[in-house]
Amino acid sequence: MTRFIKAAAGVVLIVLTVVCLGLGRQEPSKQAAPVVKTVEVTPARIEAEVGQQIKFTAVARDGQGKPIDAKQIMWFAGPFDLAVADDSGTVSLYGPGEVEVGAMIGGKVARAKIIVKPQPVVSIEIAPLAGPLVVGSAVQLSPTARVSNGNPRQDVTYVWSSSNPSVVAVDQTGLVTAISLGKAAIQVSCDGFSKSVQVEVNNLKIQSLGVEPKSTSARTGDVIHFKAAAAGAKNAPVRWTLAGDGATIYADGAFVAERPGSYVVTAMSGDKSASATILVTSRNIEREIEVVGRGPIKEFMAAEQWIWGNYAYLSTISDKVLVYDISDPAHPKLTDTLKVDARLVNDVSVTADGKIGVISREGASNRKNGIAFLDTSDPAHPKVLSEYTATVTGGVHSAFVNGHYVYLTDDATGSLRVIDFQDVKAPKEVARWQVENPLAKPIKNMMGEEMGGRYLHDVYVKDGLAYLAYWRDGLVILDVGAGINGGSPESPKFVSQFRFNHNELYGDGWLAGTHAVFRYKNYVFLGDEVFPADFNLFDKKARVSPAIPSPLTWPNPDRHALINTRSACRSSP
Repeated sequence: MTRFIKAAAGVVLIVLTVVCLGLGRQEPSKQAAPVVKTVEVTPARIEAEVGQQIKFTAVARDGQGKPIDAKQIMWFAGPFDLAVADDSGTVSLYGPGEVEVGAMIGGKVARAKIIVKPQPVVSIEIAPLAGPLVVGSAVQLSPTARVSNGNPRQDVTYVWSSSNPSVVAVDQTGLVTAISLGKAAIQVSCDGFSKSVQVEVNNLKIQSLGVEPKSTSARTGDVIHFKAAAAGAKNAPVRWTLAGDGATIYADGAFVAERPGSYVVTAMSGDKSASATILVTSRNIEREIEVVGRGPIKEFMAAEQWIWGNYAYLSTISDKVLVYDISDPAHPKLTDTLKVDARLVNDVSVTADGKIGVISREGASNRKNGIAFLDTSDPAHPKVLSEYTATVTGGVHSAFVNGHYVYLTDDATGSLRVIDFQDVKAPKEVARWQVENPLAKPIKNMMGEEMGGRYLHDVYVKDGLAYLAYWRDGLVILDVGAGINGGSPESPKFVSQFRFNHNELYGDGWLAGTHAVFRYKNYVFLGDEVFPADFNLFDKKARVSPAIPSPLTWPNPDRHALINTRSACRSSP
């Protein structure tokens, strides 16, 4: 007898063999079922494009190589964020890279490979010039090619041209130089798409050019905004250059250094130029860390923690939340263990007043996952007050409490849900928001129903703005009360999105996406999660599994350890 047990972080295959010992009476002999020796998947290797669906077939063979009529085939594909397989062996493709497709019959696994080509360019973005050029001036244009889902592509070649080279010339790096008075259109082309920028060269004479601040100092990581003022030519485009290795100057004059040192920033417009200097020192954030105390965990792994007052709540990759008294940090004391119906309690948080706690749940035996609200009035012994599962039975990976609202991730649909718990005994959903992706759709397979092509991993809310770590869709910022676009907790409004191409960043064969988000002042820190395609979440000794994909490693692994701090956006709304 074979039984499949569904869980949010993977699938465990349990094989139970019942052996009749013939006690009392003898059962009639039955012909043994043929033993599967090998499995063959076809096609073994194929090239495809994002958005396609590829049909695979699997054949089991016995020791003599003869086909076996196998009724039960378990299909899987990964990385899960690039492809999903249904029960018929049809694989839907959501992103570029290398996809492995596997089939398991009778405990034997075979696999095939899909090379998913990068999506074609569908648009080119390029900013218009701030104003007219003057003869002799130059400005650098920086286009961005994007694919249908909005991700940028950097592995492309641009072709530049000028409609009137005697007025404005452009080289193949996009450097535009004003030659004489007049007008011209600068065109950039890529993969059959083009975009034009109108350029005017007039006879305005720049009398002088100045840069502010003239001289300043900063620490590594600080963003300094240099401004250029051209006397005699309002809004004259400025070209910025930088002398010194280890820093960047952006087109808008924003400067940031990764390494300490002395730098010279120069603004140029027409035949005028002006420079400024900046001395960058190390942030000196390095410091020794001393481990003061430890709460030992032996039988499972820790997930997230929430510390407030003298207590630490620790969620686990199991069905438990551990409560520690840390009033003496050197000797944390376990005061309680809260057990719930879940295979993974990933997130835990407590309201600012310390009265209500929230935990997320995945892999519940009754398939009612969602979140649970806790009475934390006695912080050493939290009690379950109520649950919310109505619209998030598929599982909740992360949840963030802000006021009397919980902003949570819905595993089943890849959407943001907002739950109002002003009446904690009767919480209700008041809003839903999701990125729109024409490729995203539910797929029925051994996991039940799985959303392919869209996954929301983390949420952080501050000052009326919700910051969403939207996996391969990057960072999304929503107005939930900041007054930018008229948003509120019950009516989130889109503000902006920061996208990057994970396939270009990490290469083929990696499970990678925007995993965690945190805002500090005017910086947003993003953390990517990066795993090999094959790994075993529940292996305490190693994250990487050298074995071929199996139900223990595929599909839908937990996305939960912060592996790589990816980037900090220079500013937020």
